[in-house]
Amino acid sequence: QPPAHAASATATFVKVSDWGSGFEGRVTVTNGTSTTMNGWNVQFDVPAGFSIPSAWDAVMSRSGQHYTFTNPSWASALAAGASASFGFNGSPGNFPGVSGCTLNGAPCGDAGEDPGGLGKVGGITLTSATATSAALSWTAVPGASGYRVRLDGAAAVTVTGTTHTLTGLDACSSHTVTITATGASGDGPAGDPFGFTTAGCQSGTLPRHFLTGYWHNFVNPAVELKLSAVPDEYDLIAVAFGEATATPGEVVFGVDPGLATALGGYTDAQFRADVQALKQRGKKVILSVGGEAGRVQVASAAAATRFADSVYALMRSYGFDGVDIDLENGLNATYMGQALRALRAQAGSELIITMAPQTIDMQSTGMEYFKLALSIKDILTVVHTQFYNSGSMLGCDQAFAYSQGTVDFITALACIQLENGLRPDQVALGLPAGPGAANGGVVPPSVVNRALDCLAERTGCGTFVPPRAYPDIRGAMTWSINWDASNNWSFSKTVKPHLQGMS
Repeated sequence: QPPAHAASATATFVKVSDWGSGFEGRVTVTNGTSTTMNGWNVQFDVPAGFSIPSAWDAVMSRSGQHYTFTNPSWASALAAGASASFGFNGSPGNFPGVSGCTLNGAPCGDAGEDPGGLGKVGGITLTSATATSAALSWTAVPGASGYRVRLDGAAAVTVTGTTHTLTGLDACSSHTVTITATGASGDGPAGDPFGFTTAGCQSGTLPRHFLTGYWHNFVNPAVELKLSAVPDEYDLIAVAFGEATATPGEVVFGVDPGLATALGGYTDAQFRADVQALKQRGKKVILSVGGEAGRVQVASAAAATRFADSVYALMRSYGFDGVDIDLENGLNATYMGQALRALRAQAGSELIITMAPQTIDMQSTGMEYFKLALSIKDILTVVHTQFYNSGSMLGCDQAFAYSQGTVDFITALACIQLENGLRPDQVALGLPAGPGAANGGVVPPSVVNRALDCLAERTGCGTFVPPRAYPDIRGAMTWSINWDASNNWSFSKTVKPHLQGMS
């Protein structure tokens, strides 16, 4: 009979993924004692040549190859039996693991070892999901007498079989499960985290993979078009732009007089009729707020209310299906979140909400745009980041700055959103429609298709290969429909058939 072990706190390291140029690690701190743990401090060493540039859900410090992680201020106490996890990205890939791990000054316990001789749980499958429940199954571990199922770091539930149904979940909510095999001699190592999303997400009638384009309500060197001239390749048309007034948060819209003249006369009434005609063709039309010169500001509760009321009035007046947030001159995530929830309360569940941040706005979850996206994730349709006009930027591997105008730039930066809270169906790729549409980052439409395949299937990639496949990646956006017309419709005629062919 093996010796009895006193209950203790442990820290377990798991390498979640490894893509050659980098890796993702996760440490789970488990309070196996009978009393509350008031804070935790995990320290370990990584081999020479490896580094950890970023972490989340922990405060990180470094001294040479020695790293220290402490609990964030909002997660100081860990109840008896509870767990908390933090993650980090490291480089390069082929990471062999950590060494010298301590938790609050004591050895980390099993630290990923296998004290009971049991293997790691694998083959986890989501067999069914409703808005409030999820049924899981997994492959049996030889010698196991049961399994501990832990949801989002909460206390584990012990089951004897290889299936379990989680209940009491929220609609359209994302979760992470870890499952550990148990036996007479102890527990096996924690299984790799398994993520899933419940049903109930609002996707409207947009296709699984769709193409978005912006329509100019102004005159510039691109071809001027009436809304009725938008071709069938476009599923979602964003009318650019709704404008600010002297009243904070208020948005107004009308057909631009210069555009009306350039088109030989184009009235608000004709525009409204064109919106309805597009909708009868199965298209969605939304109002984009902001743009490069936009000055819409929502920085107070009163401005949030005014934004919601004025945008909803424009939706009813013109027939818009929703709103696109394209504010390039500052955004307050708290009050804009209030505004969009207030708009949703008025417009209902079919409201389309999209966002068009610049690449710098989505570099980390601490940026206001990223905070906004995550705070309204349950009602957000899609984020189509502008992967252009930005210069070189770091990707999710934190390896080096990728050059814009490449498949690596697009995929490595999209990966930041895909690995940090947004669902794949909420992520789309925004690119210029061709020469003239942007100052930098213009790519052949075939490169957009390569990026979509790389993210959806991990095929057609450049040097960067994402840590996993995202088959639900939502699609592509282009600036703009008018510039597409100026370039012989090359973007839409190349990208839309590809989107239709994606499984």
